Amino acid sequence: MPPIIDTGEPTEQQREILMTEDGKTPIRYSGRTCPLPIQDYPRILMAHGGGGQLMRDLIEKLFLAAFGNDHNRLLRDGTVLPVFDRPLVITTDSYVVSPLFFPGGDIGSLAVHGTVNDLAVSGARPEYLTAGFILEEGLSMETLWNTVQAMADAAVKAGVQIVTGDTKVVEHGKADGLYINTAGVGPLIATPPPGPDRIAAGDVIIVSGDIGRHGIAIMGARGELGFELDLASDSAPVNGPIGALFDAGIPVHCMRDLTRGGLATALIELAESAGQDMRIFEDRIPIRDDVNAACEVLGLDPLFVANEGRFVGIIPAEHGETACEIINNHQTDAHATIIGTVLPDPNGRLVLQSVLGTERILFLLSGEQLPRIC
Repeated sequence: MPPIIDTGEPTEQQREILMTEDGKTPIRYSGRTCPLPIQDYPRILMAHGGGGQLMRDLIEKLFLAAFGNDHNRLLRDGTVLPVFDRPLVITTDSYVVSPLFFPGGDIGSLAVHGTVNDLAVSGARPEYLTAGFILEEGLSMETLWNTVQAMADAAVKAGVQIVTGDTKVVEHGKADGLYINTAGVGPLIATPPPGPDRIAAGDVIIVSGDIGRHGIAIMGARGELGFELDLASDSAPVNGPIGALFDAGIPVHCMRDLTRGGLATALIELAESAGQDMRIFEDRIPIRDDVNAACEVLGLDPLFVANEGRFVGIIPAEHGETACEIINNHQTDAHATIIGTVLPDPNGRLVLQSVLGTERILFLLSGEQLPRIC
């Protein structure tokens, strides 16, 4: 059974939402009001997605208990948000990670981090998220409760609100327990916005921390490593350090969130989009010894292994060291490093220089190294 996430006492607004008709507050569970069991149903039934009383109870007593705020408590079909005084950035993503809970994270916090990070590297300040849940018949209500609590806690830490959502239930065996779709919006704070079209020869390439942890942690949680490894995912929001870069006036030319495909895939795609060659140095790329060892045993290239709390930035060389200092002041578990440079050659290739000084061109993988990692 996954652990209950303790996120503290409910707000007055959440207490009001959770108040029963007779005015009695339901039982407390791990410091926050627990909606379980809802109508004495400890597991998801098809009826929880049928639009009737069970679905209403699920939304009001579980989802609103976690996400309740002034924007979503009236349960409208849509939410009216304040008008931003600058261009709006919007993104969407779906999360199908297996297992649902893993060292260092879970599908709920991952859904928040992934969407927040996509907005941040696009030059936006993340403000609001939507949440769509595909629930499998038979899913433990306690597992769902843990997931939404973790999601709510992640939203608070990232400084965003979950303002509207949707729930669907599918037959047993059709959804691996739980899938989550999120969309995120926020005002653009970087002008002009970062993008491959701004990459220029001489720019330096910065990675915000060690790479490959998330993918290896997921494999360990599945029992696929064949050996014990005490390793947690790097799943985390990156809008804090990225916002600090913009606040400091650092002219960030381009950024990319390092998720599926890892560092190498992101840089290959950016090099191709920009039409500029890039060189990265093997001995500068931060990879933990245990991640390296696991990759060697499994025959994986850590440069292509997924991350969920790392980003790459391409910045004018004169601002590189300052940018690394700013990033490191806003994170405790990673060290931002300059790992390469943009070359003047217009071929759109990513070149890896080995510790021996030899060079090879990196290409996209024909398939995926690790399935179901986000």
